[in-house]
Amino acid sequence: MTLVENKPASSRRRPPRTPKGRQVDPDALDEVRGLLGERERRRDLLIEHLHLIQDKYGHLSAAHLVALAQEMKLALTEVYEVATFYAHFDVVKDAEQAPPTVTVRVCDSLSCAMAGAEHLLRDLPHQLGPDVRVVRAPCMGACDRAPVCAVGHVQLMQARLESAAAAVARGAHAQPHAPMTTFDAYVREGGYGLLRACRSGARTREDMINAVSDAGLRGLGGAGFPTGRKWALVRAEPPPRLLAVNADEGEPGTFKDRYYLERDPHRFLEGMLIAAWVVEANDIYLYIRDEYSELRLMLGSEIARIEDAGLNGDARIHLRRGAGAYICGEESAMIESIEGKRGLPRHRPPYVAQVGLFGRPTLEQNVETLYWVRDIVEKGAQWFTSHGRHERKGLRSFSVSGRVKKPGVVLAPAGITVRELIEEYCGGMQEGHRFKAYLPGGASGGILPATMADLPLDFGGTLEPHGCFVGSHAVVILSDKDDIKAVALNLMRFFEDESCGQCTPCRAGTEKAATLMATGPWDQALLTELSDAMRDASICGLGQAAPNPLLCVLKYFPEEMAKPLGSW
Repeated sequence: MTLVENKPASSRRRPPRTPKGRQVDPDALDEVRGLLGERERRRDLLIEHLHLIQDKYGHLSAAHLVALAQEMKLALTEVYEVATFYAHFDVVKDAEQAPPTVTVRVCDSLSCAMAGAEHLLRDLPHQLGPDVRVVRAPCMGACDRAPVCAVGHVQLMQARLESAAAAVARGAHAQPHAPMTTFDAYVREGGYGLLRACRSGARTREDMINAVSDAGLRGLGGAGFPTGRKWALVRAEPPPRLLAVNADEGEPGTFKDRYYLERDPHRFLEGMLIAAWVVEANDIYLYIRDEYSELRLMLGSEIARIEDAGLNGDARIHLRRGAGAYICGEESAMIESIEGKRGLPRHRPPYVAQVGLFGRPTLEQNVETLYWVRDIVEKGAQWFTSHGRHERKGLRSFSVSGRVKKPGVVLAPAGITVRELIEEYCGGMQEGHRFKAYLPGGASGGILPATMADLPLDFGGTLEPHGCFVGSHAVVILSDKDDIKAVALNLMRFFEDESCGQCTPCRAGTEKAATLMATGPWDQALLTELSDAMRDASICGLGQAAPNPLLCVLKYFPEEMAKPLGSW
């Protein structure tokens, strides 16, 4: 006789009436099924399905997450960890914790902070009342029109207290931007002719690779890897191959991809289809940041026009939506996100070109890189390389913001200096401001003093010896009205918030650095030791580059060390 049989009947453990874990609410399951409709329940569509729920209800309730997990045949922990990773998803336990119907996100990244974002964050909650939630948000990609806030999914440029309150009261509507070249207008001007020539055999894949190689076209998302070489590397891998397009520019100070997509999206889309043809990728995944809501809707409509015209050929185009995570601008983190996971950078090797999206060889490209393909091939590599200054060749798109009279995207010769940018393209400094310092490559590219304003801005070693790099060509101009220590702290707090948390040097290092910088006085030896640990041991570029602004302040602005920490 077993021990269980010896126990009295009253003490025997009864089987549970329901399975372990959270139980599915039938009403929530019906609601989720209604939202998903005929959409596939594939694992890689998890983030897309979370967006459907978030857009409908303004938050993600526990009941809906449980229902979605059952519907997609996933463990609840998989759904929950993804939902809580991304900043644009609001996960709540029950309806009583649901956020207000209207959420206003105020960008607090550097250019917006300089333009008055902190005043908006302080005063808007009192102006709007308890029925509107006001929260901090990272860069929204409109630094030339700072400060920026988003009412729901609609961005309000050059926001002021009164205009933001009025936008909430009337219901925000998208603001008009520069006229866009439509599909019909683009085709009338010869658009998609090069793509047709490729598909007809008039152009070969080797022609395309040679053209972009001869022009010196590089990856313009920040890394600067030679485009022709990347195409050749991916083509050398066994099929099937994929193309993943990075439209998730989240570096504070960067908005050039947005600029080109707003004005001439089909020049980019043709370049995208040509790149897919070159590497023989039958599936294209276009990943666009959630902050660019209007652009995402526009691209969906224009891609439909392409497909209706049969211009996509055998290539299937999948438009994927980010959810508020700067780290997903890193190529392997973006691929993880496209697969419906948390945006955690992968260890290398293997590299994305070898084992990328869904385990297949993947060509990953930035929007602007693909934008230039048609012009380079049709006008010739010599046209592109005929531009340049200070022994550099090519054209570069600089996102310029900060204390200049005319901020915006500047198309200028590669190798131009920041002094030349300010004087020739940006109308000089704002009235009452004296040029003091600049960021040559966005939040991670470091900070240099005005005395070093004659360095060529380009890839290839002009900035790196000084602890900086040009990255995505995001240039932020600082003046004598800006506290350099406050600038560095703003940037470190950004990295602290955006760290994916996967590795300790980045996760703990950015938090510790921000705390030390905020409390002061700055201990140069300790901050340098901490920075070295982050740079040497972090998995990806976020943690490796996060100390750059701090180290530049210690190196180039020693006179600031004794001053108290300022603000805007």
